[in-house]
Amino acid sequence: MTTRDDGRQADELRSVSIETGFTQVPDASVLIRMGNTTVMCTASVSDRVPRWMHSPDNTSGWLTATYSMLPGSTSPRFRREASRGKLKGRTHEIQRLIGRSLRAVADLDKLGPRTIHLDCDVLQADGGTRTAAITGAFVALANACATLHERQLLDELPLRHTLAAVSCGIVDDRALLDLPYTEDRDADVDMNVVMTGDRRFIELQGTGEEATFSEEQLTELLALAKKGIAELTRIQLDALDDHEFLAPLRK
Repeated sequence: MTTRDDGRQADELRSVSIETGFTQVPDASVLIRMGNTTVMCTASVSDRVPRWMHSPDNTSGWLTATYSMLPGSTSPRFRREASRGKLKGRTHEIQRLIGRSLRAVADLDKLGPRTIHLDCDVLQADGGTRTAAITGAFVALANACATLHERQLLDELPLRHTLAAVSCGIVDDRALLDLPYTEDRDADVDMNVVMTGDRRFIELQGTGEEATFSEEQLTELLALAKKGIAELTRIQLDALDDHEFLAPLRK
C-alpha cells in the first residue's frame, strides 16, 4: 500500500493527543492536537438559559458553542474576525455544527436550567479544525459535567454517548482518512463525519470538489471514518477524568 507524504497509510489517523486541565479558569479545558492542527476547547457553566427558553415551567438546560481561528493559526496571518465587524459564514456554520453535535448526545433535561458554553479556539490550523474542535469539545463537556457533580449540582450524567468527528476524502482516486491541509486542498471529495462511540451517525458533510463520487467510494469513506472514530473514542476515554460519574460513557 502506497504511503502518504507524511508516511501514513490511507486508513491511519495523524498523531492525536488530548491534554485536559490546559487552563485553570474554565470549568473544564482541553488542548487537542491532531497532527499539526491544535485546538483549545473550554467549557464554562452559566446558571441561566437563553432568553428564548425563559419560562416558569422550564427545567431544561442548553449547550452552545463558539469557534474561532486565532490570527497566528495560519500563514499568512488570519485576520481576527472581530476586526471585520462580523463573523464569516464559515465560522457560523462550524459553530452551529459543534453545538448541534454536542446536543445530539446530551439529555438537556438532566442538565437542569443552566447553559454550558463550549469555546473552541484554533491555535494552529493544518486541516480538520472543525473535527478536532468537536472531538476536543466533547471531552471538555464531559469533564465539566463531572465538575458540576462534584459541586453537587448534577445527580445524573446528562450525556447519553461519547462523540467524535473526523475528516476523510478522495485524493488522486484514493480514499484517505484524516486529511491535513495539503490533502484537503487537493481533494476531489471532502467529507466530515460526526459519530457517537456506539457507531451512530450525527452528521455527514460530503462534497465533490468539481468532481462526483460513487456509492462504492462513499462506502469506502464511511468505513475509514468509522475506524477513525473508534480510535478517537478510545483516546477520548483515556483522557477523561477518572471520575465515577463518567463511568457510563465507558460502557
